[in-house]
Amino acid sequence: MRKIFLSLFSLMLSFPALFAQEDLTYQKPPEEILELVDVPLAPSTILDSDGEMMVFLYRDQYKSIAELSEEELRLGGLRINPVTNISSRARYYNNLEVKPIDAETPTQVKGLPENARLANFNWSPDETKIAFTHTTNNGVELWVMDLENGQAKKLTEAKLNANMRDVINWFKDNSSVLVKMLPEDRKALINTETAIPTGPTVSVSDGKEAQNRTYQDLLKNPNDEYNFEQLARSELVKVNLDGTSEKWMDAKMYNSVSFSPNGEYVMVNHLKKPFSYLVPYYRFPSETNIYSIDGDLVNQVNDEPLLEDLPKGFMSTQTGRRNVQWRSDKPATLVYVKALDEGDPEIEVDFRDEVFVLEAPFSGEGNSILKTQDRFSGITWGDDEIAIAYDYWWNTRNTKTYVFNPSDASEEPEVIFDRNYQDRYSDPGSFVTTKNDFGQSILKLDGEDAFLLGDGYSEEGQFPFVDKIDLEDGETERLYQSEYNDKKETLVEALDIEDGEILVRIESATEYPNYYIRDINDKEDLTQITSFENPFKSLENVSKEVITYEREDGLELNGTLYLPAGFDKENPEEHPMIVWAYPREYKDKNSASQNTSNANDFTYPYYGSPIYWVNRGYVVLDDASFPIIGEGEEEPNDSFRKQLVANGKAAIDAVAEMGYIDRNRVAVGGHSYGAFMTANLLSHSNLFAAGIARSGAYNRTLTPFGFQSEERSYWEAPEVYYNMSPFMHADKMKTPLLLIHGEADNNSGTYPMQSERYFNALKGLGATARLVMLPKESHGYSAKESVLHVLWEQDQWLEQYVKNKEKAGNIETAEEMKD
Repeated sequence: MRKIFLSLFSLMLSFPALFAQEDLTYQKPPEEILELVDVPLAPSTILDSDGEMMVFLYRDQYKSIAELSEEELRLGGLRINPVTNISSRARYYNNLEVKPIDAETPTQVKGLPENARLANFNWSPDETKIAFTHTTNNGVELWVMDLENGQAKKLTEAKLNANMRDVINWFKDNSSVLVKMLPEDRKALINTETAIPTGPTVSVSDGKEAQNRTYQDLLKNPNDEYNFEQLARSELVKVNLDGTSEKWMDAKMYNSVSFSPNGEYVMVNHLKKPFSYLVPYYRFPSETNIYSIDGDLVNQVNDEPLLEDLPKGFMSTQTGRRNVQWRSDKPATLVYVKALDEGDPEIEVDFRDEVFVLEAPFSGEGNSILKTQDRFSGITWGDDEIAIAYDYWWNTRNTKTYVFNPSDASEEPEVIFDRNYQDRYSDPGSFVTTKNDFGQSILKLDGEDAFLLGDGYSEEGQFPFVDKIDLEDGETERLYQSEYNDKKETLVEALDIEDGEILVRIESATEYPNYYIRDINDKEDLTQITSFENPFKSLENVSKEVITYEREDGLELNGTLYLPAGFDKENPEEHPMIVWAYPREYKDKNSASQNTSNANDFTYPYYGSPIYWVNRGYVVLDDASFPIIGEGEEEPNDSFRKQLVANGKAAIDAVAEMGYIDRNRVAVGGHSYGAFMTANLLSHSNLFAAGIARSGAYNRTLTPFGFQSEERSYWEAPEVYYNMSPFMHADKMKTPLLLIHGEADNNSGTYPMQSERYFNALKGLGATARLVMLPKESHGYSAKESVLHVLWEQDQWLEQYVKNKEKAGNIETAEEMKD
């Protein structure tokens, strides 16, 4: 008995959270992990369209738990700080620098506020200035920076309303901006925790189907409706760069605001009642109007109803006008879309959508310019005779690219690309654009020719390319293709395609990504414009490679394999391994087997990465392929569990055959749908020693109108929902599982109750499990205290149940299905 007591006491010391969860404070991981977490970030960068001026934006890698603990209201799908009137989850920059491209080093921007919290950056039309917001302790201020002298100045007090985003829009004269301001008549908010109810909350079904996904942060009662309206209402105010201002429009619940390309009109969308308790704010009723730059109404162009009862299916959409926006190649012309199938994907029609243009004064019905075979997804405008349109259809994973004449609807559009959008090897790339006289992005044309920048995935590896394409016959000419084998080159954008100037980013596994200007006409002409250093020096000697292997049905899979520094491949010792993955659904095996991993990607250990543990002596197989395929009439989820286990077994077999791992000491982990994957793998196989599941969903009957890529409802496919739900098979769980979840998760379907109820089931059935709920955290984790603690929890779990697990004598049972 004394020996048993001492053993238990020793275990308490090594893993105190097992016995004192209620008193546990935030912990920190071991030094090998900590040194990779607490490092300064290289800045983000933005570049003007001429490629002449670059802005460096600096921020802290993590928030603090104190910041996450600031007041927050969750209304209509938004999370709002009612004191500051900006998203409570906003990520801020704290410093700015500017650098002409040909300068060696950046220059500090002068005049920035102390303790800066900067967001909502917006270039002026002539790109000589950038407007942005600064969030103080009691509100949001408007600031502007002059790029020529690197000077910033404050334009307003903390009176902006950034709750509905789209808070800053420039007038065409470059000397004033249109912003959302707190209305003078805003009323005090209701404290919903202390307010005395005036009656019950009543919802009514009128017989129409309203099969909506399980959204979170929705309005729940009349008090929520009142608070949402007060926080959404703004006045539109014109603010001049000298700091003077004038009210431009009275208060409404303004959503989006956009100027016409010539700057003479403003399109304004505002929300209306009735609100909904079933869908987020962006499906509330709204009205879209066109105004002159003086704020006079020109015409109403759309009046959208509440969208609660769309037809079933991912490809369903609303009837009437949608996607109303400005045509970028014209001074002031609207473009919008209408469904030709009543928005119902079950209705068979020759064309799904029709595109219209509407010129000033924007009254009546517009002129039809195009019909698309599938659901319209966008247009890249060129000139009067050439434009590029796109459609797609989720059920077949098909996308088409059309060349059409926007001035002559009788001219038959030409389909130049017709492909499976999951087939990355056949991706032709994205069309190069340029800025026109209005400062808008339009298709870069050379007569009948256009240009494409492609990612360049292929069976041989990744080799990004630049193509010229003849839009009449679809023939392409390769102008440039990256030849790196030991580095990765990303084609960011074309600065001057005629002169061959491309902004590129070059990196390797140990070389931090930096920007260069490449002359594609002279491959030796490469000018470096940033010099960021690798902050993760302890990973420089880690081995990294992309491995390929086969599933039992012959499907080729892949993953990125990391080996600890000093690992001897010639005389390997068996190490513990972590497999980290995220399942993806496909409609064909060819796309599912394609390799889009690149061993030359910079090794960046972000908060949710498993890479940290390569410094703790683990082999790590990251981003392992976990395809779920359903060809023809079969849906991927019809055989989800079988394919999932086959993927896991193939991954373990591949690395075990190299002699690198002890197959009885392998952990599996994932986040969100990867957590769902993890729980299923542990329930239906004996392949793994332990699992880590973060922010997942485990009972699919709680998401009855579809989840992830499953569009069938529970009542259409109850056996699929049952078979795929780890909660329904909690009695089969015999493998230690660590569950982690943010208490404020706002992702559709992964509400915290999913982990809480699943843990209760596991505990009630005697499984080895641990549930960690992170205060204030959402679907991803952002507070430094939370991130460090999560890493500590994972490290403790892996050390106890994987690395130090006793080796089993017989490994054959590790490959058998549990059920």
